[in-house]
Amino acid sequence: MFRKNEKSPDDFWREYEEKIGEKILARSLGQYLSGWEAFDEKKWNAIWGLIIATSGGFRFHHFPHMGWLEAITHFTSGAEAPREKTLFVPKERLLSAALVKETKWWKKIFSPSAPRLVIRYRNDAGEEREMVLETDYKSDDLMETLDRYGGGTNEQ
Repeated sequence: MFRKNEKSPDDFWREYEEKIGEKILARSLGQYLSGWEAFDEKKWNAIWGLIIATSGGFRFHHFPHMGWLEAITHFTSGAEAPREKTLFVPKERLLSAALVKETKWWKKIFSPSAPRLVIRYRNDAGEEREMVLETDYKSDDLMETLDRYGGGTNEQ
């Protein structure tokens, strides 16, 4: 079923927990849009990754990937290879989380969009910030976990 060098999903998550030293409570796939200063400064908007709630807080982890055309472009231009990008908000700094879904039927038909996860948190300086990510439609476990951290809501 798996080739020798491929890991099973269970192996991946077990190794990820060991790497970060925290228990993974819920996870989802999503796209970072805005609200994390270091990402926004480098124009790392609209990147895909894992949205993860752990025993220590909230994480977004982008794994680098390149299609064959991008690989050729990077090879010929000598550009730097893509790197992993991670953001982390400790659970003590999470203020709230809301999952915003489109409710108007006509907007669902003519401009379908994924639910938006809006996370309010305090940065290192204690300032309140808001981060926005798009997530998949199966984010209930993630929202339940974030609710416990910052009093999140599941808005419709």
